[in-house]
Amino acid sequence: MANKILVFVEQRNNEIKKTSLEAVKAGANFASQLGADVEAVVIGGEINDFNKIASYGVPKVTHIKNADLNLYTTSGYTQVLTDYVNESGADILFFANTAMARDLAPHVAVKLDAGTAMDCVGLEVKDGELIATRPVYAGKALIDVKVNGDKKIFTIRPNTFTLGEASDATAEVNVKEVSNVNLSVKVTELKQSSGKLDVAEASIIVSGGRGMGGPENYAMLEELADLLGGAVGASRAAVDAGWRPHSDQVGQTGKTVSPNLYIAVGISGAIQHLAGMRTSKYIVAINKDPEAPIFQIADYGITGDLFEVVPALIEEVKKVKNA
Repeated sequence: MANKILVFVEQRNNEIKKTSLEAVKAGANFASQLGADVEAVVIGGEINDFNKIASYGVPKVTHIKNADLNLYTTSGYTQVLTDYVNESGADILFFANTAMARDLAPHVAVKLDAGTAMDCVGLEVKDGELIATRPVYAGKALIDVKVNGDKKIFTIRPNTFTLGEASDATAEVNVKEVSNVNLSVKVTELKQSSGKLDVAEASIIVSGGRGMGGPENYAMLEELADLLGGAVGASRAAVDAGWRPHSDQVGQTGKTVSPNLYIAVGISGAIQHLAGMRTSKYIVAINKDPEAPIFQIADYGITGDLFEVVPALIEEVKKVKNA
């Protein structure tokens, strides 16, 4: 039986990331089922919105504070997080499965000699133990995993757990200032992206493939995504053609996503692409080829010319939003 669950909460520019709040919600849920204590830990300098964490079920927050840790550093975060896991007595550690966690969690696991299940798309309690469901064989299958060991680490794919409504709870914050941080690895330069929503964290994704015909036609996907509050993705064929940046690529050699809604436009559905998005809650496919493999996993399919279907869809969304 678990005694304590610790949830690692990411901050970016001193703001709590939404994907970490999903891990917080999961931590609170499973702590209740396991009869365990739960706590969140945040690393960084000046962070002020701790009540966001409390509003999703984890009122106790430890802020490991050091100005040198405002930006992620593998060595520094590994050191202070490992030390705090041992100090707190936590035996289960939750992360959101982000780029940071995919680097940090394995380092912490080695230091703690912890069993690890990465990129979990489901968790449930069976006989007092957490059982994780995660993809294998490049997403072609799912496997249920029981993690052995005194300490266990789980990283949870974004959009796996629904946040739901936030409460008005306030956080009990323990500030733990640290010094002598290991900065053998540190950030020397930071290049900001355009600020657009990361496709790996979006709850709605509109993706275009080879059928888009060229980069200029992605403007309508941008418009649809903007209306829906989502992000634009792309298949490998579109990225290889230079139509979209690699940061937009969904698939085995791109990003693995699990949004609430995935709209595949002009994407045939090669197995490499399906590996990166098949766990989406709802999949809508738009393709002129009725035999396209994407229709085999789609919840809703439209066989037609995307240059007619997408503009019509945009107009209908506008009508609904303006109603």
